Amino acid sequence: MATRKRYDNQFKAQVALEATKNQRTISEIASDYGVHPNQVSKWKREALEGLPEIFSNKQKKQQRDNRALQDELYKQIGQLKVELDWLKKTGLLS
Repeated sequence: MATRKRYDNQFKAQVALEATKNQRTISEIASDYGVHPNQVSKWKREALEGLPEIFSNKQKKQQRDNRALQDELYKQIGQLKVELDWLKKTGLLS
């Protein structure tokens, strides 16, 4: 059974950027990079759809919210570890 090729994000971005320039055809780009033309078209479409999100404040706000949530969870984990250690030390927890 053949395994699927996996491409890293840098490669996908490079191919999509080349395709968005419209200086060469999708077939030429696909041939140069050794990728199927449908895949090049898909990466180009995904890149163009994702561009507005890069410049939106919503993404930055979401990242801040995620970081705040992560900090809170780490704080709770630390508190629980301290409580667990105390319970073990006092012999209340076997």
